[in-house]
Amino acid sequence: MADRPSPGDRGDTARVPDCSALAVAEAVVGVLSGRAGVRGCLATVIDRSGSAPQIVGARLLLREDGVVIGTVGGGALEARVLEACHAGLRDGRSRRVTANLVRDLGMCCGGAMEVFVEYLEAAARLVLVGGGHVGQAIAPIARAAGFRVFVVDDREDMLQHPAFAEATTLDYDVDELTQAVPDLGADDYVVIATRDHRRDEQALAALLQRPHRYLGMIGSRRKVHTVLARVLARAEAAGERPSLARVRAPIGLALGGRTPAEIAVSVVAELIAERRGGDGAPMSVVGEAAERIARADAGGAGRREASG
Repeated sequence: MADRPSPGDRGDTARVPDCSALAVAEAVVGVLSGRAGVRGCLATVIDRSGSAPQIVGARLLLREDGVVIGTVGGGALEARVLEACHAGLRDGRSRRVTANLVRDLGMCCGGAMEVFVEYLEAAARLVLVGGGHVGQAIAPIARAAGFRVFVVDDREDMLQHPAFAEATTLDYDVDELTQAVPDLGADDYVVIATRDHRRDEQALAALLQRPHRYLGMIGSRRKVHTVLARVLARAEAAGERPSLARVRAPIGLALGGRTPAEIAVSVVAELIAERRGGDGAPMSVVGEAAERIARADAGGAGRREASG
């Protein structure tokens, strides 16, 4: 995230005339929902004393594109807060800004303020191509893990399943994926699990040509070899070389699960590993701890024998 160039990273800003609390709130919703298409940093006054220029709760949002909505008081204090917001956009971390307005900033109004700068980004989008048993199992787990879930299927009864109650449902078949998700981007995750191999193959061929962070297809090893061979042969015949760098098939981590719920857990685990940079390896340190305790016990026994 820190590598993405933007006006906000360069320090350029453009003030939105409406600095009301409602304008800030609407802008924050735009960032968190993904509608704004950018990340942001929200600065909130959390403490003040003396003749500070703003009240507790005053807010300012700096968007990644350099747009500023709201204010925490202007002047040197706001300049320092904006510096902290730019830093937050670079490293993805939240931070506090504390300043004595006279001693630290040379402002004549006096007083002191503390501002919390919170890094904001939209939840990652997961597009499920197929609303069958596996998609129904994945959707609620993925949402609980922080993904915004979109489900593409041409079967209305599937889209009305309770598992998709809090997902965005899109009534399209696999030959209409461009219309279903016209804004698919490089930060999006896509899982293909339709009702038949032909549709899976058609979806994979179409989506390989479009941006994605993760593109996965359900299926056996044999199915994956067969489908990929056909898709790549057609692409090569058309003079295309689609990248497979972010493609996963079969999908999920090797947990040994067989039921839709077990498969869903392994798939969402892989999505989280991709998003957070994990490798899926066990985290247990019990063996290491036991060895350390055993060495310490042996060393203590040796010292007791020597002193005896």
